[in-house]
Amino acid sequence: MDMLQKELDEAKKEGFVPKNRLESRGDGEKKKLLAVVGILTGFGRRHNRDAIRKAWMPTGTTLTKLEEEKGIIIRFVIGRSSNHGNNSDSDIINENERTNDFLILNDHVESLEQPIKTKSFFVDALQHWDAEFYVKVNDDIYLNIDALGAILSTHVNKPRAYIGCMKSGGVFSKPSDRWYEPEWWKFGDKKSYFRHASGEIFAVSQALAQFISINKSILRAYAHDDVSVGSWFIGLDVKHIDEGKFCCSSWSSGAICAAS
Repeated sequence: MDMLQKELDEAKKEGFVPKNRLESRGDGEKKKLLAVVGILTGFGRRHNRDAIRKAWMPTGTTLTKLEEEKGIIIRFVIGRSSNHGNNSDSDIINENERTNDFLILNDHVESLEQPIKTKSFFVDALQHWDAEFYVKVNDDIYLNIDALGAILSTHVNKPRAYIGCMKSGGVFSKPSDRWYEPEWWKFGDKKSYFRHASGEIFAVSQALAQFISINKSILRAYAHDDVSVGSWFIGLDVKHIDEGKFCCSSWSSGAICAAS
């Protein structure tokens, strides 16, 4: 109980701090980034990664230019194999030596559930980069990165922002369902999800990423990462921003993304 109270006290002090404290820094320190975009990928997904590099993700010096001029970091996010050091790990290391565009989660095993990986991304990205927002993206999404930057810039003054294509709806309680939730009974008699951002793409502000990092050991993971992340913010003073342009159904709807 004492440890739990200590973690909650730390969350109050570090996870929900005024924006001016987050931005305070001495002369000579790097300017705060706008966003870190993590594209969650996996072993055997090289084709998807190459398609993204060709379609919308800058490479080489252009990727560095995006970081320096627009303050946007983009990385493919992947964990380690359960058989540490096997061919799967070696393939990723070799690919990263050529492309230098991975964030490798050394403490995450790829066979674990997606919500755990998403949590690990926020924790590791926060440790590596000081940014206004941390953005999770699936590796089957095409994204207009300039439009994403423009949208995020309008929400910089909201230190506890949770941005995405917000949704809710019925919980899938049958094991044969594609989106089956084994703990469906926790969602009440009506079996309905709370409001949460769709999993294709969503963003959290630095304060929320700090909250996740501080409380990573006690945040519950459900079957899917979109529901899991939404559950972590229930009861907190969080600004849910329903951004229609994050709904990746089609480009024609004005969305900044599209599913491949």
